[in-house]
Amino acid sequence: MALLEAATRVVLMGIGATVIMDLWLMFMRALGVPTLNFALVGRWVGHLCHGRFSHTSIGQARPVRREVELGWIVHYATGIAFAVLLACIQGLAWLQAPTPAPAIIVGAATVVVPLFLIQPAMGAGFASSRTPAPGRNCLRSVVTHTVFGLGLYLSAVLIAFVS
Repeated sequence: MALLEAATRVVLMGIGATVIMDLWLMFMRALGVPTLNFALVGRWVGHLCHGRFSHTSIGQARPVRREVELGWIVHYATGIAFAVLLACIQGLAWLQAPTPAPAIIVGAATVVVPLFLIQPAMGAGFASSRTPAPGRNCLRSVVTHTVFGLGLYLSAVLIAFVS
């Protein structure tokens, strides 16, 4: 597989998996389950670009210009980065004949980023420890990232099928 073709597949896989995750989040919101506001991710990244990593509460931090757009861009860029991680772990041959377990495992494992980096930096504590329901929030994160992993697999299968 040529490098450009592989890179295209990985980018499309990351975008596809992130779309599937977003559909899951929309479903959860429709059921009344609170989900992450990506504008807050944009706010955090905006402050990060000015040298501030952590906040007591990102919701109370000064809004940054275009935080909604920035949050969504970072969200999709992260999905692509996780797809790159999967391709690096599994190798390019996996892109031509994807199997579910590696994608789901990598997707589920990506939950360490929000639980141990993003949430603490945004003021929610390690593994949501500063929220009213840490266990429930962690479980939601694990499920959401597992759905992302399923999305990595489904996207890879679709891309391999049409290629």
